[in-house]
Amino acid sequence: MFVLDSHCDTPSQILRLRDLSLDNTHAHVDFPKLKKGGVDGAFFALYVPASLDSDPESAWEYAMKLYACVADTVKVNAHLASMATSPQQAIKNKSQGLFSVFLGLENGSPLGHSIDRLHTLYGMGVRYITLCHSGNNEICDSCAPMHERWGGLSPFGKDLVTEMNRIGMLIDVSHVSDSTFYDVLSRSVKPVVATHSCCRALSSHPRNMSDDMIRCLADAGGVIQINFYPVFLDSSFQAVLRESGIMEKGEAVEAEFIKDPSDSLKREAWYSIQDELKSLARPSFRLIADHIDHVVDIVGIDHVGIGSDFDGIEVAPSGLEDISALPVLFDELRGRGYAETDLEKLASGNFFMIMCQD
Repeated sequence: MFVLDSHCDTPSQILRLRDLSLDNTHAHVDFPKLKKGGVDGAFFALYVPASLDSDPESAWEYAMKLYACVADTVKVNAHLASMATSPQQAIKNKSQGLFSVFLGLENGSPLGHSIDRLHTLYGMGVRYITLCHSGNNEICDSCAPMHERWGGLSPFGKDLVTEMNRIGMLIDVSHVSDSTFYDVLSRSVKPVVATHSCCRALSSHPRNMSDDMIRCLADAGGVIQINFYPVFLDSSFQAVLRESGIMEKGEAVEAEFIKDPSDSLKREAWYSIQDELKSLARPSFRLIADHIDHVVDIVGIDHVGIGSDFDGIEVAPSGLEDISALPVLFDELRGRGYAETDLEKLASGNFFMIMCQD
């Protein structure tokens, strides 16, 4: 069984000076944890903050900085990991004892209005683009703002979807507004993916997908990869966070750490915030299995997978605090009656099937 995580925000943490060769404290992902967790490959998301949406040049520069960090990390750890752009390459890497690093771009704002930049990213090995993040950009509307800008895809966004289909770049609809989602499905002639989303029926959050969206995604041959963020797993945790006041305090602390990650005092201050978050009563990892069950109940086993969002979420569910603990999820699913062939599909098979489509 090849185990794939379709969305980790680890490049941002490399930029903050994490050494992936070490078993780091206060980290969701590094090479020792990936090995312990039995993970064979992951998409490392080049996450570009929505604060850069209005400045494509700065957004592009930031994305290239993240790419360089990942490339350097893989080069230094060539005995542990290798880049991959296809399932076949990843399976070969596994046979050689190497972890496969796939690349995705989270937030299409670095493209501006440039199709040429799309081609450049594909040539660099990027294999999916999350169209937006928490802001409406030049491509489409996000699920986060109160008001839409385009009512779905922009004119450029429609052209972009067509070109992404043509060159084989996967379209990721996590973070998009409902209008954008349906626009993408009406425009795309190939299956699309939600690389890190959950089910709105189980946790009412605009980042999650409604049953109708999941059915439409599946009808078009797509897949939803279940996110591990406690707020997306159980909407009641949002109140726990709000009442704790940790998030408000933590935003300023994290911002200072990001400005100067080499400052040990700022790093320890951010670690302290993470410890406070972990002390909260968090939803169990078993809710991940609940969301997987829900998708299977409405569209079947062929349209679900795992996209943890590790390193991009402030805190993880209880019992699955980092990627090293991933086997507990598969054990939970086995206990619920999933066959090994089912687990192979949600571990990577469903996602890889889409990657292999021409």
